[in-house]
Amino acid sequence: MPDLFLMRHGQSTYNLENRFTGELDVPLSSQGIEEAKAAAQKLKEYKIDIAFTSNLKRAIETLQIIVTAEKDRPLPMVKNEALNERNYGELQGLNKAETIIKYGDVQVALWRRSYNERPPGGESLKDTEARVMPYFNDIIGERLKQGLNVLIVAHGNSLRSIVKNLDSINDIDIVNLNIATGIIYHYQFDKDLKIMNKKII
Repeated sequence: MPDLFLMRHGQSTYNLENRFTGELDVPLSSQGIEEAKAAAQKLKEYKIDIAFTSNLKRAIETLQIIVTAEKDRPLPMVKNEALNERNYGELQGLNKAETIIKYGDVQVALWRRSYNERPPGGESLKDTEARVMPYFNDIIGERLKQGLNVLIVAHGNSLRSIVKNLDSINDIDIVNLNIATGIIYHYQFDKDLKIMNKKII
């Protein structure tokens, strides 16, 4: 019976500076490195067969720290842009507090958390889900069907897309889901990929 681990990358330099990051390729902050090391220690308690990540360095760096900690048992890594963070368009690189001053709390909250709202020139969560879920179902899902334990290190919104589908969260309630950096969701499935247990580790 397979296990699935979902982890958002450690804090990035733009997270630290309170900026919209999206598909901008920024590294981990010093705190992010420590969050990745802490996650690596937690994951040592579990058997992981294969790991997936995005093409963005903050997720890759996080996973590499975990893989290094697993040096006694090789962990294959698969990178794919389907798991990239959502594109925030014209907001990318902007300070969030300054953006709120310019556009207002309500509008920025819609851009950040709602399902359908696209920031100017960017993707909505719905768009992100349409990119993430075919890859999750076809490629990652196949590994789970084979009974492999899978780790995904990705981003707030690519992971929100996956959790939305796994937990059957509707388009309205998804606004309440925020996945913090360094957090690991652990799903345990039966042989038919029905969720038997979920916890945060």
